[in-house]
Amino acid sequence: MHGVLSEVEKLCSMLVEKKLIFSKYDELGVVVFGTEESKNDLTTEVGGYQNITVLQDIKVVDGDLVDTLQKLPRGRVDGQNAIQAACFSAYCCIVGSLTSVVLDAIVVGMDMLIKKYKDLHKGKKRLCLITNAIHPIKDSFEGSKEDQVMTIAEQMAAQGMKIESIVVRGRLSRDANKGVMDENDHLLSIFSKKTRTRIVYVDTPTSLLGALKTRRVTPVTVFRGHLELSPQMKIKVWVYKKTQEEKFPTLKKYSEKAAASNKLATHQVKVSYEYKSVDGSSTSVIPPEQRIKGYRYGPQVVPISTAEWDAVKFKPEKGIKVLGFTDASKIKRHCYMKDVYLFIAEPGNTRATLAVSAIARAMKEMNAVAILRCVWRQGQQNVVVGPDSFYFNVLPFAEDVREYQFPSFNSFPASWQPNDQQQKAADELVQMLDLAPSGKEALLPEFTPNPVLE
Repeated sequence: MHGVLSEVEKLCSMLVEKKLIFSKYDELGVVVFGTEESKNDLTTEVGGYQNITVLQDIKVVDGDLVDTLQKLPRGRVDGQNAIQAACFSAYCCIVGSLTSVVLDAIVVGMDMLIKKYKDLHKGKKRLCLITNAIHPIKDSFEGSKEDQVMTIAEQMAAQGMKIESIVVRGRLSRDANKGVMDENDHLLSIFSKKTRTRIVYVDTPTSLLGALKTRRVTPVTVFRGHLELSPQMKIKVWVYKKTQEEKFPTLKKYSEKAAASNKLATHQVKVSYEYKSVDGSSTSVIPPEQRIKGYRYGPQVVPISTAEWDAVKFKPEKGIKVLGFTDASKIKRHCYMKDVYLFIAEPGNTRATLAVSAIARAMKEMNAVAILRCVWRQGQQNVVVGPDSFYFNVLPFAEDVREYQFPSFNSFPASWQPNDQQQKAADELVQMLDLAPSGKEALLPEFTPNPVLE
């Protein structure tokens, strides 16, 4: 694994940096296996568990942990090196070639979690195995390899732990034994099934950086009700968000005025506003009940009370109506304005399931989309309109469209025109930006970290 340890260091340190921003109370520990020395509780208490070193006991993530993960020791036992991080609400990252040592390392990580949290936080204690899975697991003293893995996996499930496996192949597996890899993949699938987690196969450093997810978002419905095709035909549907923009973490004002010795200081900054008369005739503060919002109209300020606003607000009824159908070619991809929604039939409703399936198949065969008017909740002030092949996106209204006209490059003087060398350079730049030059997408969304957040 030495060939990819630099990428692994980057991956694990990036994970901790994310948690410093998004989940600064998560706790994480680091265990390195494949080392010449042995330093862990199980070696001292029961013996065995050689070549496994606890690099960092479980603690709240901090900057020191980032430094530790960026300078992993290179082990020499069995030509491998690995890292394991046992953590609550985070990961136990295990990296290395898959031999019998990796199972011992998993047990060491489990032991750390059990001693730290006992029966607390079930479902939030997680481990992550990063390996090339090209070396064989040694036979156990009792039972088969499958029995050994099954026992560990069942113990994990009983303790409310999960383990994810990230298998790094690519150039590492060119000369590997396919039979060994198939056996290892089968053993890893046992962990996956027992703890209800996933196995991810990656073959590039970029995919590795996106393979380790820091959090899961539980889908919730944004709408439950009828999809109305006509007053006589309504289908009960549930609507979920399929994609959602990842927002930046919110930043709060921080005060350094508190004394350094005050350990109870919150360093929070509270902002309050006072309103006084502009003519200066009164120095007293005007209470909220005597204030009213004003809106500029030219040089004047027009006061509008809350009651007047409520009277003129648009308050549509909750519901989804089909306005009509059109050819899919008329709805351009660049017109999609917001997140993607997913329409499904109401669970357990056979008639709704058949109806949704029939309409979706017919629209697919006819290359058609439906234009919908959606009001997700009662009294929603904005109404969205979009096409639906049971994936829904918001379309712009006429007022949202901006038609920008640009002059042709041919209208520029000859001195401004590119020569052959410049034109070739520009063409090659565009070709280099192609994400699917060979028909295979280079940056799959599920394996590519958000570049803005990174």
